[in-house]
Amino acid sequence: MSSVERLWTKPFILMTMGNLFLFVAFYMLYPTLPPFIKGMGGSESQIGLVMGAFALSAVLFRPLVGGLLDRFGRRPFIVWGILLFTLAMYLYGWVGGIAVLIGLRILHGLSWAVSTTAMITSITDMIPSARRGEGMGWFSSSMTLAMAIGPLLGIWVAQDLSYSALFLFAVVLSVAALLLTFGSKMPFQPQTGARRIELYEKSVLPLAASVFFLFIAYGGITTFVPLLAGTIQVNSGIFFLTFAATLAFSRPISGKLSDRYGEMAIIVPSLVITICSLVVLSLSTGLIGVLISAVLYGIGFGSAQPAFQSAKILLARPDRKGVANATITTANDLGIGLGAIMLGWISQYTSYQVLFTVSAVSVAVSLVLFTFFVKRLLKDKEQSLNADSLPIESN
Repeated sequence: MSSVERLWTKPFILMTMGNLFLFVAFYMLYPTLPPFIKGMGGSESQIGLVMGAFALSAVLFRPLVGGLLDRFGRRPFIVWGILLFTLAMYLYGWVGGIAVLIGLRILHGLSWAVSTTAMITSITDMIPSARRGEGMGWFSSSMTLAMAIGPLLGIWVAQDLSYSALFLFAVVLSVAALLLTFGSKMPFQPQTGARRIELYEKSVLPLAASVFFLFIAYGGITTFVPLLAGTIQVNSGIFFLTFAATLAFSRPISGKLSDRYGEMAIIVPSLVITICSLVVLSLSTGLIGVLISAVLYGIGFGSAQPAFQSAKILLARPDRKGVANATITTANDLGIGLGAIMLGWISQYTSYQVLFTVSAVSVAVSLVLFTFFVKRLLKDKEQSLNADSLPIESN
């Protein structure tokens, strides 16, 4: 295999490892913050607001970050983003009320927008175009492993030690992420002739709309599975561990299938499986239902998410990867943030069963949008690339 097609380079490995540590710190808070907020006297809707404030903050800053990445490069934003992320993690130990916590979540969301947009953009620079599905699948697996380690580690530290220990542990992991990514060389091709910072990438907007509705459901999973599990006497860590283990198994496979058969062949069945998992979760009354739902969600969401990332790389211009990444990750965050807030209100006035049914409907909307608006764009782009690669016959 030529050096141009090498995937497992030192920068790719360091960036993937750094991403793992950062996401473990991030996911430690998911199953632990809702009970933490309840312990402070927060209601269901306030839990949704606090969790959603993080994502909505990231939404506000990602578009600007994406344009700046294409102008000034990736490294400064990775370094300063992770430093701010580390500071936010430390400050959780000093929070004394809901209003202050919301303010801290806004700061934390800003740091997340800067660091993760820069890291994802940097990794897309490193992946050979012929292996984009496989490369994004492996890089996404670092997030998958974090989904397994983070929630379980967070629950263990919070229950057996304290919330102060939880936040300090997250600080240590964040520093480790900074050191790993700092040692990675980052290829960068600046925009030529760019006079203004672009806030979004038009070519991926239909894709972003489909991603948005997929991540509304993800906001419900990450925020309310811990609370649902408590009502049916199931350890929420079991859901996240099963989900992550299934996801880790399925992602490399779906990445290779995406490279061979195209993103369209992966995304549609993956979204259908995701809908099924949420319907099962809405009907769950014990461990078996939760486990089945976690397996289906791991296969469905775990396969769809990197395929969406691969589709984004296909649709966007090479010199606009930063703003394209920002557009898609903004859709992620907006879906999670609005999903947490909206679904928090639904759960307060109805039930968790209704909440996860609504989440299933949201993924169904994602499927409809992809089928009618995105598939044609991907097919046209693939045909265009195939035509460009054909040899030109001389007379």
